[in-house]
Amino acid sequence: MSAMYSCRQYIGGQDRSGTGWTYCLDARAFLADPRASFTLKRRLELTGGDSPEGDTTGIVGRVALSSPQDVTDALQAARAARREWARTDLDTRMELGPRLHAALTARYDDLLGILISEGHPRRLAEWEIAGMLMGSSAETVAFYRSQLEQRFDGPGHSLALLRKPDGVVCLNPPQNAAAANSFLGTAALGAGNTLVVKAPRTAPLGVAFIYRELVAPVLDELGAPPGTVNLVSGATRPMLRQWLTSPYVDDIMFFGDSDVGLEFGEKCVAHGKKPVLELSGNDCLVVWNDADPDGAVEALLECFYGSGQICMVPKCAIVHPDIADRLLAGLTARCRALRPGYPDDPEVLLSPVLKIDRFHEVLADAERHGCQVLCGGERLDVDGRPSLTGTFLEPTVVRVDGLRDARRVRAVREETFFPLLAVVVPDERDEGELLDSVVEFVNENEYGLRNSLWSADDKVIDTFSREVVNAGLLKVNDSHIGFVPYLGTHGGTGRTGGPFGELNYPILRTSRLQGVAVAKRTPDTAQGAPCGG
Repeated sequence: MSAMYSCRQYIGGQDRSGTGWTYCLDARAFLADPRASFTLKRRLELTGGDSPEGDTTGIVGRVALSSPQDVTDALQAARAARREWARTDLDTRMELGPRLHAALTARYDDLLGILISEGHPRRLAEWEIAGMLMGSSAETVAFYRSQLEQRFDGPGHSLALLRKPDGVVCLNPPQNAAAANSFLGTAALGAGNTLVVKAPRTAPLGVAFIYRELVAPVLDELGAPPGTVNLVSGATRPMLRQWLTSPYVDDIMFFGDSDVGLEFGEKCVAHGKKPVLELSGNDCLVVWNDADPDGAVEALLECFYGSGQICMVPKCAIVHPDIADRLLAGLTARCRALRPGYPDDPEVLLSPVLKIDRFHEVLADAERHGCQVLCGGERLDVDGRPSLTGTFLEPTVVRVDGLRDARRVRAVREETFFPLLAVVVPDERDEGELLDSVVEFVNENEYGLRNSLWSADDKVIDTFSREVVNAGLLKVNDSHIGFVPYLGTHGGTGRTGGPFGELNYPILRTSRLQGVAVAKRTPDTAQGAPCGG
């Protein structure tokens, strides 16, 4: 989409002006000249108006901002539509998945261009769209359908297990991957809920495009009532407070930091709302001594997608001591070849880092604990040159020797939201003791999004499959971040999903199970005879 994309609010089936606009910079233009780009953005936002004046080079789009009254109207519209949409037959609602899949495929290049313009490296953006396509695939939708309605023929009764929609669901996606995460809300629609989606002010274009250009037209095709989906945008905290206190809201899907999200989940419960939490990740990737070294290194390099600022990339590796030196040599050689660049470059994985100060704190903590920095640690400009003011960081690998005390190191214990991979090398040599220790170490992780294992040993694979209880997803001998049919793309335990966290299927998390038993009519009961004849 070469022209500037403009999206108003979408409330109750109507496009609607807001209180102003948030203008979106092209990431390439911003990296080339941050000061000039930001000055242009602020000028356009302060002058207001529907027709921006002057040069808008470097501006790729704008999204209307919502007032508190706009948000109230969106919630009321969703409330008004909820009964009719929930009454829509299940087969019609399940059509949402394949039709969105087709729409995503048809508009793939448009969405890819928007994500790149928002600063997502091309390879990262392609991966994000792959997740959306898998979430709307025929296999996944068929699984959803099987879970929403199951019928049985019991003695004396016709029995059913039905999932009923919660009602009005509000969705607050994160700024780092807003579009991809917001797409999870489409499954809540499939359950029969109505939806209010907030496009974040910092990165609203992808969300706005998905819901206004793809979801809304498909819902119209299916005959959904106005208000089934609503799109608003604005500051996060005031809108979350409004959702918490509104009598029209049933569920809130929240994405973000674990400390903030867990506290917000408690507030949701206190206000009678169901929280659906997608929080931080600190994924473990285990490499055994018989693993495919090339495949394992490729999976470890996934740590650096988006400079590690993705919750479901591997953040901590545990490598068998027999192969640690050899594997780390191969890994660090590949890391040194990674470079910064503009997001439209298909070879670029790295993106600007938001938490550079915290990176240096965590790296210094690792060195104080005697860890070895194998590569990286420097601040870079977009061309890969060392720079004290650069917005990029070199991919960094830190070796941590010994499993027992590894979590004293912040790079192992905490989520690292920058390109830093901690590699723990255990010192246990007995295979049975080592396997038990590694399983225990993985299970003791406070977070629980994804884990993965690389091994050719069926016993090791079976032990991990049975005994690793932490995390929503376990991948074996496969891409850590890859998507597969049937299995959810998000969800986890601990500080990732809260006390009720698990593999997240939003179609199930925003609905509730109800049993139905209908007594069978016999000739006697049809004539009104009492039970027992």
